[in-house]
Amino acid sequence: MREINSNIIENAVRDMCIDGCINLDKSVINSFKKNMEEENNPVAKGILDILIQNAKIASETGIPLCQDTGMAVFFVKVGQDVHIVGDTITEAINKGVSRGYTEGFLRKSVVSPIDRVNTQDNTPAVIHYEMVKGDKIEIEYAAKGFGSENMSRLKMLKPSDGIEGIKSFILETVKEAGPNPCPPIVVGVGIGGTVDKCAQISKKALFREIGTHNENKDIEKLEIEMLEKVNKLGIGPQGLGGKTTALALNIEIFPTHIAGLPVMVNINCHSSRHKKIIL
Repeated sequence: MREINSNIIENAVRDMCIDGCINLDKSVINSFKKNMEEENNPVAKGILDILIQNAKIASETGIPLCQDTGMAVFFVKVGQDVHIVGDTITEAINKGVSRGYTEGFLRKSVVSPIDRVNTQDNTPAVIHYEMVKGDKIEIEYAAKGFGSENMSRLKMLKPSDGIEGIKSFILETVKEAGPNPCPPIVVGVGIGGTVDKCAQISKKALFREIGTHNENKDIEKLEIEMLEKVNKLGIGPQGLGGKTTALALNIEIFPTHIAGLPVMVNINCHSSRHKKIIL
């Protein structure tokens, strides 16, 4: 049994929140560059160049990539041979978020859903846990802005709708979202499970590094096909036209009931902010 003090988790989460909102993942920046080279639309090219420069300025100055520093979302794998000393892991993560958003001067956007009173420190975080073998803790963090979150949709398809129904729903969702989620977007798709599981895996799909695909070859083909179709919608960067409506379209699946076919499309803006550590 390996012991980890909760202060270590708290400090790591604090640093992840600040770093994640300032330093954009290289795979995202490389995707901006790649798509800028392939764009024919001069406006689209110009916007992608601005996004590249924005990422550079944020990194050099320590200023957040976007004014919406999002709601903190975590996927955490906890080794069964780990014993956490001090606070619970949930308490440690929330303390880390509180410190990160306060000490890092990040915008605090979390409010009570009915009376809309701000919690003042961007807590509580949304945390998904998975117990695994081993004596380590893996923590993945994302700052999820709500311009894109608000454009996400869930639909309980009938099994008879099949793969064509899934494709149609993905395209309808992106088309309806239009410029609102600040494209070029990353599209996370969850297929299967229950309502809650479908939403969870669609969020998890957004954490994947841009340019990587599902290990299932059939799902990989579907990801490639749907990314191409989404980019043919012509929405383009910031909704001003072009070939780059989405940087990636990632799909995760989970077995479901014989009577159902849940599909969730979770959209992320161009500022795909996520960090990962292993303790």
